[in-house]
Amino acid sequence: MQVKLLNFTPLWICSNAIRTCWQSFDKGDNGGDKDLELIDRVGNKFKHASTLEHLHYNFYIKGISRAVLQELSRHRMANLSVKSTRYTLKELKKESEFKINDFENAKKYIVLTGNEMVDNFSIKALENMRLILQNISTLDIAKYALPECYKTELTWSINARSLQNFLHLRSSKSALWEIRNLAFTIFETLPDEHKFIFKDSLQKDKK
Repeated sequence: MQVKLLNFTPLWICSNAIRTCWQSFDKGDNGGDKDLELIDRVGNKFKHASTLEHLHYNFYIKGISRAVLQELSRHRMANLSVKSTRYTLKELKKESEFKINDFENAKKYIVLTGNEMVDNFSIKALENMRLILQNISTLDIAKYALPECYKTELTWSINARSLQNFLHLRSSKSALWEIRNLAFTIFETLPDEHKFIFKDSLQKDKK
């Protein structure tokens, strides 16, 4: 799994939005300590979290499973642009046989869990997918046989309020292990000066 932060809104946009409500622009300090304290107080402590929606983050996420992709889609206040399955199937069609216990070769296309039985059945599913592609030309039909562990990548854009919700839910011990890892990785990818907005959203019992 790889996560890259592509772009983000500077914090002064959020503090400016907050000061718009009370016309207190003269009390600002151009994104300095006063403005950061204001964001924390209004957005986090007072829970006027709509002001945090002015902050947006754009990530490139690579190497997650389709299982995680469908869980990401449940977070409705976010935008996803996903690598076309048709392109990955064309890549897969060119591969040679995927063999049991050859985890090194298989992990190019699937997310491995570390459970040998599960991962070997995933390799079987991957090989079945490769065989289907040798015998069917309609990729839109073939992709119905894709296993949940099949890798994908996407550009993911989300505002700070929705990201708080995502991090809170997906850093829980009850979350799927892969999306939990994604949640902590996303947090670590954030600019250091933005992390104060999200640190209390993370479940404390990390890992």
